[in-house]
Amino acid sequence: MLILTCPYCGVQAEETELHPGGEAHLKRVGPEGDDAEFESYLFARRNPKGVHFERWRHAYGCGKWFLAARDTATLQVFGTYSAQTPHPPAEIVAAIRASRPDWQPDWT
Repeated sequence: MLILTCPYCGVQAEETELHPGGEAHLKRVGPEGDDAEFESYLFARRNPKGVHFERWRHAYGCGKWFLAARDTATLQVFGTYSAQTPHPPAEIVAAIRASRPDWQPDWT
């Protein structure tokens, strides 16, 4: 069972109390984007085996959206953080690197 801690209310919630929202840190396509960029934004998602950043909503708690870093193969949770954060916080990156020394972030 996946258990995530809501960074807003501090409650450790099982996945049955949460609602998944898909991949985190997506670059939104605005009015200046073309049809191919918009199609890619809507339908193209990464599905890695390993470290992944996801959006979650504490549906049966405070109701707020937050982000989580976890391993999709082992369900190891590296941490959760505010949905307004553009990149994972340093302590989460450090936790990932401590567990996966060869991991490299894919953001710029």
